[in-house]
Amino acid sequence: MEEIIDELRKYNFWDREQPNLGFHRAIYLDKIYKFCGNSLIKVISGQRRCGKSYLLRQIASKLIKNGIAAKNIFYLNKEYIEFDDIKNHRDLDLLIKKYEQRLKPKGKIYLFIDEIQNIDQWERLVNSYAQNFAKEYEVFISGSNSKMLSGELATLLSGRYVNFEILPFGYEEYVGIKKVEKSRSTYLDYLQSGGLPELYALPEAEMKQRYIASVKDTVLLRDVIQRHVIKEPKLLEDLFIYVLNTFSNLMSINNITKYFKGKGRKVSYDTIANYLSYIEDCFLIHKVDRYNIKGKDTIAGNVKYYCNDLSFKNYLFSGFAHGVGYMLENLIYLELRRSGYKVYVGTLYDKEVDFVAQKADRTIYVQCTYMLENDNTIEREYASLDAIPDHYEKILVSLDDFSFPSRNGIRHLQAWNFSDYLATER
Repeated sequence: MEEIIDELRKYNFWDREQPNLGFHRAIYLDKIYKFCGNSLIKVISGQRRCGKSYLLRQIASKLIKNGIAAKNIFYLNKEYIEFDDIKNHRDLDLLIKKYEQRLKPKGKIYLFIDEIQNIDQWERLVNSYAQNFAKEYEVFISGSNSKMLSGELATLLSGRYVNFEILPFGYEEYVGIKKVEKSRSTYLDYLQSGGLPELYALPEAEMKQRYIASVKDTVLLRDVIQRHVIKEPKLLEDLFIYVLNTFSNLMSINNITKYFKGKGRKVSYDTIANYLSYIEDCFLIHKVDRYNIKGKDTIAGNVKYYCNDLSFKNYLFSGFAHGVGYMLENLIYLELRRSGYKVYVGTLYDKEVDFVAQKADRTIYVQCTYMLENDNTIEREYASLDAIPDHYEKILVSLDDFSFPSRNGIRHLQAWNFSDYLATER
């Protein structure tokens, strides 16, 4: 354990300059920091390589800037090979105790455990430290599997934690990193690239392609195949590819099963359903249910899937035609989620509204289209929103060069201004 403490020094703030903090993610950092100073466990969840580790370090840095002693912050990233010997909750407990003996921190200790799912029975340690009345601890954890985190925590901690799902960089962050102006051109550049942070350090398309392929392989292997002992890994990957090439379209498990059977594959409904849920659990895709706008409830059956990041489509399977309008719809979905909305696909009689987004007492109806290029397109896109009888906000988003005037209370927004609109709460 003494040697591991020495290794920990390389990654902590104890006696060195701050480690690399990455791009300042204000949209998440400010939200999470508001919950600091209490016994709630802060859970940072999201796909691998979406920036969770940087965000944990940014939180730790902000604590130090606001007066917390650096030696009172313990940071461990279980992805690093130096910590392979920390296999279970008892190993981690012993390491934390050894850290306290060596550094002798006074007062509350802040524990940051990154990729905690790699520690067996981690939930027992988290529960123990969060409820320790003899000594004060505040616990921050990150993980790359939604079901494992929500399942274990919900069962054991019952209301003593708060979860923050982290998405790859949005367009607002893209503009900040690239130092460019908001415009149709830069939005299209973002749409045709992706939001995984490491992409911005790679100068060539081939390097980006290799990187995205490695992320895909790592997530499917470590978070799905190994965790669930998948018997048909080729089917799992082919299913992921299928979703990448049909996102933004209504689909059902029955239809997907029929598709693979039509290709001569021996598959079952249950296998497809399970594999889809596993891919969703590791945050590669998001399932969106349909919502009956008139009845105000969800509808079973067909659903839509959206990619967690368009880089998988853009760099791995760009040869498959997929309209810009569908990709725009995917980005608008992610932007709504990034802003904290629960999102559904809306239905009203025979019409579909791309999104019904709800947060607290705010409801927004959003329709997306590539371009309002002629009268028929304009009438079609406005018709779905026009048919909604209530008076919640109605937004039409497109990539047109100019903004259309409001029509029957329906506001038109250019896609690159959508995040600004969401930031304005009524």
